[in-house]
Amino acid sequence: MKTALITGASRGIGNAIALHLKNEGYRVLGTATSQAGASKLENQGIEGLVLDLNSFDSKEQLWEEVESKKIQISILVNNAGITRDNIVLRMSEDEWQDIMNVNLNGTYYLSKKVLKMMLKLKWGRIINITSTSASIGNRGQSNYSAAKAGVEAFTKSLAREVGKRNITVNSIAPGFIDTDMTQQSDGVNKDELIKEIPLGRFGKPDEIAHLASFLCSEEASYITGQIIHVNGGLYM
Repeated sequence: MKTALITGASRGIGNAIALHLKNEGYRVLGTATSQAGASKLENQGIEGLVLDLNSFDSKEQLWEEVESKKIQISILVNNAGITRDNIVLRMSEDEWQDIMNVNLNGTYYLSKKVLKMMLKLKWGRIINITSTSASIGNRGQSNYSAAKAGVEAFTKSLAREVGKRNITVNSIAPGFIDTDMTQQSDGVNKDELIKEIPLGRFGKPDEIAHLASFLCSEEASYITGQIIHVNGGLYM
C-alpha cells in the first residue's frame, strides 16, 4: 500500500484530495495547523498530524514523528497555503515572510524530506497546489502570487532533477474554487468574478481532487514538470 502525505488536509482542496486517495486504497496522512483539525481528519479515517509550516520546530517535530513510525511516503501533496493580502506599499515584512514560509519554503522543506524516501522506493509522486494567481497576478496578492510562481518554477526544476529516478513532480494551478478560503477573502465579489469565468461558476474541490488522484496513478507516469490549470477558462 502506497502512503500519501497531504498538507492542509483538514478542509477545502486538501481535504477533498485526502478523502479521494483514502477511498482509492492509499494510506493517507494529513496535516492541519491545530489538534482540532488533526482530530477531524482522524474521524474521516485519515491519520491526522499537526503542522505549522511557518514554524521550523513544528516541521522538525512532524518529521521526527514520521521517522519514528518508520513511515515510507511515496506521494506528497503540498497543498497547505495561506493568504496575507495587502498592496505592496502597505505590506509588512511579516505579511511577506509568512506567505513565503508557508507557501514556498514549506514546499521545499517537505519535498526534500520525502525525496530521500522516494529514492529508496524508486518511485514517487510530488504534486504542488499553486494558483492561477502565479500566472496572471492579483491586486493585493503580490506576496501570494510570487510564492506560487516560485513553487511552479521549483516544480519544473525538481522534475528535471529526479525524473530518471521514476519520480514525477507536477503542479495543479486552481482558479477560483468554492472553499472556506475564497469565501472568507476580503473584497471578493463572487458575482463579479463569475462574469470573468467562461464556465460561469467557481470550481469544486472534488474537481481538483480528481486530477490529483490521476497524477498519483501509474496512468500518469509520463507526465512531469507540468503546470496544469483548472480554472473554468479564467486563464487560457
